[in-house]
Amino acid sequence: MRALATEEDLTRATVATTVGLTRATVSTLVDELLAAGLLEERGARRPGTVGRPGTALALPATGPAGLGAEIGVDHLAACVVDLRGEVRCRTELPAANRGRPAPAVLAELAGLTAQVTEEAAALDLHPVGATVAVPGLVGRDRGTVLRAPNLGWENVPVTALGPHPTVVENEANLGALAELWLGGHHRLADFVHVSAEIGIGAALIVEGRLFRGARGFAGELGHVPVRPDGPLCSCGAHGCLETFAGETALLRAAGAATPADLRAAAAAGDSAALDALDRAGEALGTALSGAVNLLDPQAVVVGGPLADLAPWLLPGARRELAARVTDRRWRPQDVITSRLGRDGVLRGAAYSAVRAVLDDPAAWIHTAAAPAATAP
Repeated sequence: MRALATEEDLTRATVATTVGLTRATVSTLVDELLAAGLLEERGARRPGTVGRPGTALALPATGPAGLGAEIGVDHLAACVVDLRGEVRCRTELPAANRGRPAPAVLAELAGLTAQVTEEAAALDLHPVGATVAVPGLVGRDRGTVLRAPNLGWENVPVTALGPHPTVVENEANLGALAELWLGGHHRLADFVHVSAEIGIGAALIVEGRLFRGARGFAGELGHVPVRPDGPLCSCGAHGCLETFAGETALLRAAGAATPADLRAAAAAGDSAALDALDRAGEALGTALSGAVNLLDPQAVVVGGPLADLAPWLLPGARRELAARVTDRRWRPQDVITSRLGRDGVLRGAAYSAVRAVLDDPAAWIHTAAAPAATAP
């Protein structure tokens, strides 16, 4: 299943070679997955060598799906993805969530998820779980938002979204996982993913896995001090990266009203916008240089709304990294702009919910067959 999630249209023979099992074993497993609706056949594929062409296999466009939801400071969103990670249903709603009562936010979010779940059912897609992305620290139980300063939330339990098993996860973590699974980066298994909206978050992928830290709070790049005598941050410290490169600081410095206005001003060559973005990029590079020196990742991936500003933000960041990273083999091109953009967090949330089927299809098949087996 993982091999086919990475590359579609493999034959039984190529799957056997990829995963290191015998063709007979793979054929038996494929037959079981086909019967469960977790694979589909797409006709003959000529392997390029002597012999009969094999039948191409692929993950299906129907069946198990993942439900993702996102709580932003200024919006709510929900989507459903299939086993291939493709977005099949999506909706988004502007919402001023800063300081808004959490029950009201969650109730509105539940309405959005019900809408996309209904749309998915019409496509014969059925979510097996739900993941909610939040801009804050999440408890080990994956069901509580411990602290989200930009929402004004503390110790907020996130209730189930309809009948689906629901977990809550930090938005930066989900953005990084989306890059790992869906970003199209070949052989990229160690990287720092950084994204920003109101705040700035980062996540660490180490040897192909999310690194959470001892208490689950790894990746708080926005609160790394870049100038200890700088402005007061929402976290209570001074000179954090967020006070120089967060959305509020950027808009104030550029004299722009919205991120779209800032991007338009930069594209038009506005000097205030360009200067603000360059200085923010320098602050970002200063903070990232510490992470790069400490962790020695293959790359830094810039995603989320930051990706929209990459043409003007990254030159300053790359200058600082080049000056501060001790490994002189570090190259400017090791800072990569995400191709997922703003949807990375939401897609990561939805795909993380359906990954359970890819990770353990046998358990899913057993669970799905249980009601039928016990029926009179």
